Amino acid sequence: MAKVVVTRKVPGNGIKMLQDAGFEVSVSPNDRPLERAELLNFIQGADAVMTQVEDKVDEEFLNAAGASLKIVANYAVGFNNFDLPAISSHNIIATNTPEVLTEAVAEHTFALILAIGRRIVEAHKLALSESLQFGPEVMLGLEVKGKTLGILGLGRIGSRVAEIGKAMDMNIIYYDIKQNLEFEGKVSATFKATPEELLKEADVVSVHVPLLDSTKHLVNADRLKMMKPTAYLVNTSRGPVVDEVALVEALKNGTIKGAALDVGENEPKWAEGLTELSNVVLTPHIASATVEARSGMGDLAAENIIEVLNGREPKTPIKPA
Repeated sequence: MAKVVVTRKVPGNGIKMLQDAGFEVSVSPNDRPLERAELLNFIQGADAVMTQVEDKVDEEFLNAAGASLKIVANYAVGFNNFDLPAISSHNIIATNTPEVLTEAVAEHTFALILAIGRRIVEAHKLALSESLQFGPEVMLGLEVKGKTLGILGLGRIGSRVAEIGKAMDMNIIYYDIKQNLEFEGKVSATFKATPEELLKEADVVSVHVPLLDSTKHLVNADRLKMMKPTAYLVNTSRGPVVDEVALVEALKNGTIKGAALDVGENEPKWAEGLTELSNVVLTPHIASATVEARSGMGDLAAENIIEVLNGREPKTPIKPA
């Protein structure tokens, strides 16, 4: 009987699907990320492991699992926790969970755009203080209609955020490593050949690139200075894409108007001073936290494991770049 290890309990039918497929399923009893030593001990002898983004899958992980390991199925669309060359060298299949969380993350992204633009968190605190009185200049914020939304990274999620922005009568510009003429026709978007061009023009910049060596600190101090002083930065991709220390300085100095982040460089900690600022909205990596998305992620990860352990191709393999 094949052994499947799930490093953290997940919602949906995924675990039951694995059990119904006849596998021996071991689910971590801890409602937290496993410490490294715990993880390496837990995965020993596994034929398949359903991993979380906190689980670093590298040579040490693969050796701890042993020769029986056939697949690591990431419970996430991102896979910066995977050492793909090491995984490939062991002839192990790697998978992720794209598409099922696109809508959830895109909706959360736009919720952050509206929250920071309309100063929702500030207004909530003010309302609780019971000192608020209406005034013509009280809590003035951003009206998105007619503003320019810049999409950094035109994947599934970036594309969907752009569609929502277009429905809100925003002007759409985007940067990606390649131009997408079909997308441009669909939402009347304009391609920008460099991140710098986009940053200079956008009223709201929404980040949707994967975390790679080439995208770490893609948004840094120099690029923040290129943004309009009235502009907002939103990041629901991966924390290290934004230089968080530089962002704190930009927010303090009025280099940009505000920022909304669902991800941080060193989760769960934020850069010093960030949480003290009023022109920032922070959420704890919950962009995909809907019943539909998180259940779908578990189901898809389970489907990938079932396919591979039955000698078939997975539905969503991670392909080498």
